[in-house]
Amino acid sequence: MSPTPLLVIDVVGLTPRLLAHMPRLRALGEAGFTARLDTAFPAVTCTVQSTLLTGEPATGHGIVGNGWYFRELGEVLLWRQHNALVGGEKVWEAARRSHPGYRVANICWWYAMGADVDLTVTPRPVYYSDGRKEPDCYTYPPQLHDELTAKLGTFPLFTYWGPTASLTSSRWIADAARHVLTTEAPDLTLAYIPHLDYDLQRYGPDDPRAAAAAADVDRVLAPLLDAAAARSVTVVALSEYGITNVSRAVDINRVLRRAGLLNVHTQDGMEYLDPWTSSAFAVADHQVAHVYVADPADTERVRELLAGTEGVADVLTEAGKKAHGIDHPRAGDLIAVAEPDAWFTYYYWLDDDRAPDFARLVEIHRKPGYDPAELFMDPKDPKVKLRAAAALARKKLGMRYRMSVVPLDPSPVRGSHGRLPGRPDDGPVLLCSRPAEARDHYDATEVKDLLLRLAKVRDAAV
Repeated sequence: MSPTPLLVIDVVGLTPRLLAHMPRLRALGEAGFTARLDTAFPAVTCTVQSTLLTGEPATGHGIVGNGWYFRELGEVLLWRQHNALVGGEKVWEAARRSHPGYRVANICWWYAMGADVDLTVTPRPVYYSDGRKEPDCYTYPPQLHDELTAKLGTFPLFTYWGPTASLTSSRWIADAARHVLTTEAPDLTLAYIPHLDYDLQRYGPDDPRAAAAAADVDRVLAPLLDAAAARSVTVVALSEYGITNVSRAVDINRVLRRAGLLNVHTQDGMEYLDPWTSSAFAVADHQVAHVYVADPADTERVRELLAGTEGVADVLTEAGKKAHGIDHPRAGDLIAVAEPDAWFTYYYWLDDDRAPDFARLVEIHRKPGYDPAELFMDPKDPKVKLRAAAALARKKLGMRYRMSVVPLDPSPVRGSHGRLPGRPDDGPVLLCSRPAEARDHYDATEVKDLLLRLAKVRDAAV
């Protein structure tokens, strides 16, 4: 028998309370079922997506966060893209044991580059030799790039992340997924819809703008859901995490620096994290931070220091890492977990005048930690929009430019994630158009097998 075609939509940040503002998605669950989804730790994009697709916790697949300290390189790297980083058997690899021709389309799920799938679409800027960065995407097969660009326009990179992040990028991705679904008819289509991530981090889930963002996403998904229904495609919609309200930031690297544990080096008056000589430093990732300690003899001292820091709820040692399914060599020697209303900055400088120039930019690959302040233009700079307009004018003239608009003050951030949710209403949810597999809840490690059963290739996985 041919596999049952599946569409899996990752609606980032979707929770039961946001679902109340999304009638199309609600109808999906009403026709099939809606279940609580118990997420993986840490509850961040790269880790949870890897768990959903492999059925393994971070201990098994190795994706311990959105980034980590690559000990073999001596560098902190976030948002890597190559699928070879992900261990474990992916859902399509299991399906191909009984269906060797099982066809998969990955539309903007993470670790798409180099994945053994049939169709790929993922954000990929053009990095020109003069330093300019222009919007674009990577596709496989290559001709899909021009096909999508002709139909939908250039991938809207600057609405995918940064101060101008908006619904535009999610609409482009949903339309690309619909195009692939209707023209290529894959057995499995993965689509990543990021929009809820933006306003929930900017304003928090209690703000009316969060509900409005949920309604907007629901409308954007409607044509894709209609296309799936017309082709008898089973739909699974799920989320990786829920975003909760936060009111304070924890400068974990500044705590380590003031204690004499973190070192920097200086160039042109700017300070850069020096992981090679530091006794301890942290890779901040929302509400979780991997702390790397050079000398095991210092581990307990670092743990006590961080455990006594305001805003830190827990510091996981080896036993705690094992209990949370994250005892992997890539993980920090310690893992700090923030209080429910707190999150971790990556900041390590003690004087903003000494901050590196990339700190004021949208620069996800150079910062040694996640920076949600990139969603804002500096509210304390009265000329920030004028400077942004001037930089944009230089860009349009083909000149080099610096979009230096990001604040160094983390206080505007109102939503975060990474901790395991304290209440089901604050956690992720799973909806399915078919009722046969209905349950009250699923663990993230069970989603892979659920998809194989829905595809009617479950026997191949046992």
